[in-house]
Amino acid sequence: MLSVIFGGQLKNVEGAGKSFRAMRISLIGMAGSGKSSWSMRLVEHGFRRFCCDDLIAAKLNAELTRPDGTTMDLGQWMGFPYEPHYRERESKYLACEIEVVTEILDYLESRKNNPEENIVVDTTGSVIYTGENILRELRQYTTVIYLSIRPEVREQLLKAYISRPHPMLWRNVFSKKSEETEREALARCYPRLVVARERLYEQYAHVTIDYYRRSEEGFGVRELLNQVSSAAWL
Repeated sequence: MLSVIFGGQLKNVEGAGKSFRAMRISLIGMAGSGKSSWSMRLVEHGFRRFCCDDLIAAKLNAELTRPDGTTMDLGQWMGFPYEPHYRERESKYLACEIEVVTEILDYLESRKNNPEENIVVDTTGSVIYTGENILRELRQYTTVIYLSIRPEVREQLLKAYISRPHPMLWRNVFSKKSEETEREALARCYPRLVVARERLYEQYAHVTIDYYRRSEEGFGVRELLNQVSSAAWL
């Protein structure tokens, strides 16, 4: 059962030339690309939000709870790819992610004839590893929007990851040379990970919204939904 769902009643988008109804949107892209920020802005306009990170954390709750009763976040729990527990936790995380996305798809399938419910799926950066069948269904039931980043933004995202780790599935892209420090190895491998993921994001997206386009003054929910609406008719 899905237990972390946000949203409210449908509202017209302020300033939009039409009422957007029965929209099903999935946001994909690297961690830090703005998926959660945009999904929360959509909640303000009546969308029901499925936050995959929260749903995965709920499934891993027992593992995230320390002996003293406090809870670590997913990034602390998973750690970095050079740590001994990483591979096991990476696999557990992906298994939970597959369960979560499957449950969301079941919900979407059961609600496909409801014209009043707008839904946004705030995926993780690793959703592209959940398998061909799941991704095909995600495209079937939602308009998949890829929030791309520019190469010059990668360094900022890497610094953010190192300073405050978030769950990152490296999928064997990480390696450390004998002469490298761990941080140097991360800096060398991270661009390779991004490039590999970008190919998959582009493959499964219906439409890509560029980083600088999203950053333009005046680009808001109305403009985002206009692009989603246009993509849905392609």
